[in-house]
Amino acid sequence: MANEDELREQFTDAFEGASYPVSNPMDLVPALPDGPATKFESGDFSMTAMELNSKTAGDADFPYDSVDNLVDDLIQGLKDDDYL
Repeated sequence: MANEDELREQFTDAFEGASYPVSNPMDLVPALPDGPATKFESGDFSMTAMELNSKTAGDADFPYDSVDNLVDDLIQGLKDDDYL
């Protein structure tokens, strides 16, 4: 089972370097250490940034003014889709 706090920390670390506000997922790519191939893992959960975008895109509410708001929506999207 994935640990929400662990994923929240990984998402924050990966996305905090973006230039906020961000208006779409492509604005986040330069901040990612391995671009869209950046992998997030916790327990049995493993997903690249590209997969994360495709799985949670319907839950995204761009633009985002801060990393915290973005991460909150990502976590909620994963919960809504039963990944967490």
